[in-house]
Amino acid sequence: MPELPDIAAYITALEPRIVSHPVKRVRLGSPFLLRTAQPPLSNVEGRVVRELRRVGKRIAIGVEGDLWLVLHLMIAGRLHWKAPGAKLAGRHSLAAFDFPGGSLVLTEAGTKHRASLHVVSGEQGLRSIDPGGIEIFTSDLASFRSALTAENRTLKRALTDPRILSGIGNAYSDEILHAAQLSPITVTHKLKPPEWEKLFAATRDTVRLWVDRLRAEAEVAFPENVTAFRKDMAVHGRYGQPCPRCGEKIQRIRYADNETNYCARCQTGGKVLADRSLSRLLGSDWPRTLEELEALKRRDN
Repeated sequence: MPELPDIAAYITALEPRIVSHPVKRVRLGSPFLLRTAQPPLSNVEGRVVRELRRVGKRIAIGVEGDLWLVLHLMIAGRLHWKAPGAKLAGRHSLAAFDFPGGSLVLTEAGTKHRASLHVVSGEQGLRSIDPGGIEIFTSDLASFRSALTAENRTLKRALTDPRILSGIGNAYSDEILHAAQLSPITVTHKLKPPEWEKLFAATRDTVRLWVDRLRAEAEVAFPENVTAFRKDMAVHGRYGQPCPRCGEKIQRIRYADNETNYCARCQTGGKVLADRSLSRLLGSDWPRTLEELEALKRRDN
């Protein structure tokens, strides 16, 4: 799922292409994309784009008359900048937003179409679809800690809950926790003041690093290959590869369609966290430390 840095990159690429230009036409390839009936989608046509905003993990396109087109890409939705009037080809093409200089095309891979388009009016309309998480760059340490301790959650869950923190998901939470050298399963009520300082700084620094990097790339070319797996990431998507800090192999916890990546040496004091599917299979043989894991591998080989 595109997260805060990816959404910032899309907005950077879109601003010179669509701000101050009229929405000539909106074409839907899938009727299920549009989740609102009022105001009508046709009301935005012919209106000039005045502003772009990020609302959590959503892109909000504001046009004359205080109307907003709000796109939520979910997991597999992606944006593409095409030639004017580009055709909606195939079932993966969900919508096209036509402008004088080109067409913004929304596609979604896979069979489960979860991406959405809302048309809302005014600030109240925008607030109605905002999950309400705090913004990391406009909050201080006290408000950050207060938001994350409102409920006793694991750090991984707290960082990725859009009602707590705006714009962070699976990928960048892995990177933040590695930078802070904290375990993803540590619960928020057990963090000590120095650990809160590390987590707050790591969150701001990690997000800023990737926002700056992806925006710089978006100023050169439209971000056509947005992915949660980037070669310069420290742990996310790097299972089995060496940790850039200590050289130990990156571990993972798999659940549903996601996985959490971490370094046991740097983040969990050498403890290997239980992978739900494998720990059920191995039972009492599940390795608890890196040393036990290596011994198990040698036995299997």
